Amino acid sequence: MSASNTTLPPALTGIAGLDDVLNGGLTPHRMYLIEGTPGTGKTTLGLGFLLAGATVGETGLYITLAETEVELRAVAATHDWTLDALNLFEMVPADGLGEDQEQTLLHPSEVELGETVRDVMAKVDEVRPSRVVLDSLSELRLLAQSPIRYRRQILALKHFFSTRRCTVLFLDDRSGSGSDLQLHSIAHGVVSLEQTLSGFGAQRRRLHVVKMRGVRYRGGYHDFEIERGGLRVYPRLVASDHAAQDAGSTVSTGSTELDALLGGGLAPGTATLLTGPAGVGKTTATVQSVIAALKRGEKAAYFLFDERLPTLLTRSAALGMDLRPYIDDGHLELRSVDPAEMSPGEFAGAIRETVDRGAGFVVIDSLNAYLQSMPNEQFLVLQMHEMLTYLGQKGVVSLLILGLHGVMGDIRSDVDLSYLSDSVIQLRYFEAYGEVRQAISVIKTRTARHERTIREFQIGSDGLQVGEPLRHFQGVLTGVPTFSGEGKTLMASRIGSSASRG
Repeated sequence: MSASNTTLPPALTGIAGLDDVLNGGLTPHRMYLIEGTPGTGKTTLGLGFLLAGATVGETGLYITLAETEVELRAVAATHDWTLDALNLFEMVPADGLGEDQEQTLLHPSEVELGETVRDVMAKVDEVRPSRVVLDSLSELRLLAQSPIRYRRQILALKHFFSTRRCTVLFLDDRSGSGSDLQLHSIAHGVVSLEQTLSGFGAQRRRLHVVKMRGVRYRGGYHDFEIERGGLRVYPRLVASDHAAQDAGSTVSTGSTELDALLGGGLAPGTATLLTGPAGVGKTTATVQSVIAALKRGEKAAYFLFDERLPTLLTRSAALGMDLRPYIDDGHLELRSVDPAEMSPGEFAGAIRETVDRGAGFVVIDSLNAYLQSMPNEQFLVLQMHEMLTYLGQKGVVSLLILGLHGVMGDIRSDVDLSYLSDSVIQLRYFEAYGEVRQAISVIKTRTARHERTIREFQIGSDGLQVGEPLRHFQGVLTGVPTFSGEGKTLMASRIGSSASRG
């Protein structure tokens, strides 16, 4: 291949996320290996690659050694594709089980391998395609029967395609024993597709680029899904790839007293973690902050893991914080997430999309359910670090809810994310004069000198109401805060407030 070919634009794969991972696409006129076990999406990727070329006027040839043309068209139909613009070359022998092939003095593989390779070359010379997909190499490996003959045939095909100016994808289902390192060394690039099953929920698919010569690709695992219309790849979020934006001044939470606790309010580009036991008011405090942002004309995104969406809407409306008008006018994107069905990469991609659409407020409710979608806690912390760094560089106000186990005494969380947060708001129950009450305090903020007092709060028909600082507490740091002051310093009890929960 001449040096001038290096100036050609990249060959788009037809998958926006994969092109992003590959920093633009594939280098034209090279041979690539797409490997993965059956069901990982190799055929769908190959067809999409050829169809992407057809949209820009490139001739595509799909050579199938295993599947029939009818099967390929059936796969395409599930994605609403038509393959009329492609050349399909079916090399599945219809008489492979004939009696005349059962007895022979010459081993059939020696003849069939040479004939198969010659037929492939003849078809390429006939069609003269720009893009070729060969499905699959496992058939050639079985015909070769020895690594030496197999390598020689692949090298011959590589040389042949390079002289025909073709961009070629070889599909391999890994039917051989272990990884085919010989093929890895021959191919210009290798993309590996994987599929795993968890104890519950849908299967998880991910890919990684094993090698790609001459391309600064994004390493690591990238989640993907097979959807109607082809593969959808969610590139791994790397915060350093996104330029930082100037953060504005602090914004209000909708409560003057809570703003005072935070030292002025919520700072753009920061993450605030709200922790507390079940029902203490975390979600209500968060919704109030979101409502305040929406009233200022900002856009917000709310990712709901724990609660049913209708329940949140009904409960918020009963507290004087109706979210429906903001959903209808497009300022609020409220999305219910099933962690058993959504991969972490897809979730990170959804957050990026909402930020690209102008969301300045992002809520994750809650991290406990998000944790269940991760392989282990270490991965959760690493992904949350990248996500929060990205949101911070974009100047987004992030609100994270973390539920704690227990109500009184030894309260603990599944994972400690406090060090990733710029501010931590702690909501707790306390007892005073035979009643269970709620208290709020700010443990830390990195952006201001926050108030170090403990304030009582109540939830009623007008939302979250924060009272004056309470001084007479005992056992706050032990986890069992007990009020020992005079009753007149407490907020007046309101009928029905204790029924509200967050």
